[in-house]
Amino acid sequence: MKYYNSNTIIYLDGAFEKAVNSSTDLYGQSLHYGYAAFEGIRSYKTHNGNRIFKAAAHFDRLERSCQLANIPFPWDKQELIDATYKLLQLNKLKDAYIRPLVFCHPNMKLNSPSGVSIMICAWEWDAYSGNKLLKLTVSDYERPNPKSSPMEAKLSGNYVNSILATTAANIKGYDEALLLDMHGFVAEASGANIFLEKDGKLYTPSLGNILPGITRATVKELCTVLDIECIEKKLTVEDLKNADSAFLCGTATEIAGIASIDDIVYRPLWRESIGYTIQRAYKNLVLEKVNYEVII
Repeated sequence: MKYYNSNTIIYLDGAFEKAVNSSTDLYGQSLHYGYAAFEGIRSYKTHNGNRIFKAAAHFDRLERSCQLANIPFPWDKQELIDATYKLLQLNKLKDAYIRPLVFCHPNMKLNSPSGVSIMICAWEWDAYSGNKLLKLTVSDYERPNPKSSPMEAKLSGNYVNSILATTAANIKGYDEALLLDMHGFVAEASGANIFLEKDGKLYTPSLGNILPGITRATVKELCTVLDIECIEKKLTVEDLKNADSAFLCGTATEIAGIASIDDIVYRPLWRESIGYTIQRAYKNLVLEKVNYEVII
């Protein structure tokens, strides 16, 4: 997939310019060490115009990621949100995926950066995992120890772990990898959080060794509105086996049902699951067909 063409505009340090004319320094810390922070955001075409879903929450997390990694964040977040709307307009995008990236200036030392830049780009991108039910495998790779890197920070270098796990899963014929933590508890997929359904309730891994996703928080909010009990706890592989159904959630993934995890096969009627109810409610929310946010 090509993410840009000769007319694509990006936002870079306060200015809009063509992506094909942009460049970066080959001695940057972000390129050499993965020392950068980023976000994944979606915009949707609604009856009230173009809408960036939870823009403030995403830019708040971008700032927080930088703080946790000792990366400066000298920008006004509302100005970044305004620039993102302008970027969508310049590229004639409505339903789009948006990628802000804070990257570091040249520095070959292993210390905090002397300067930073911010780039924002956007492109048309359907649901990351498509619209099918997914086949997962429990990965041989584990989520990193939370004492090695801040798990709540969305840092570029952390995603080498995700790339390794996804690639290994794809080679085996699976759509996605599910990673455990260092104690053998269920953590998350390579780029999405997981929920299990059992006896009319939803369960999701507790915080500590997962990225506390914004979509994950939205699912929990929808559970409150829809009167669905949602419990955070440490989940085991045995819990995966005993679940009635399961789904992934994330900004790129949105809500994606799981058909199986290794030899665990879930109920074939996805439309009868709580996950399907959440999937429809989430779509209505982002498209502003139902204003759940008035309630939550």
